[in-house]
Amino acid sequence: MQDFRNLKVWGKGHELTLLVYRLSKSFPKEELFCPTQQLRRSSSSIPTNIAEGCGRGSNADFARFLWIANGSAKEVDYQLILARDLGYLNESDYQVARNLVIEVMRMLSGLIQTVTQV
Repeated sequence: MQDFRNLKVWGKGHELTLLVYRLSKSFPKEELFCPTQQLRRSSSSIPTNIAEGCGRGSNADFARFLWIANGSAKEVDYQLILARDLGYLNESDYQVARNLVIEVMRMLSGLIQTVTQV
């Protein structure tokens, strides 16, 4: 398999994780475990699963980890809605993060199609 650092989708997933950590620093301290930790955990799961999938021996295994990363991206999408609706994120920050999540999901979908067609 290839080095995960060479995948653009891994870079975008890492960028999303860094953004989530920056944005969630301002969440109330009483929300440290939920939604703060849930949002951080699900966002970091995206590049983590891409990296792990790159270390597997087959395209089928790689695709399985990409699907897991995609599920984590959908979880981030919901957690961002929750954070916005609870007043922890303003609309502008929400839209920036959401747009990045959408971009990651589209990239994952394309890579999944490529990997499964081989």
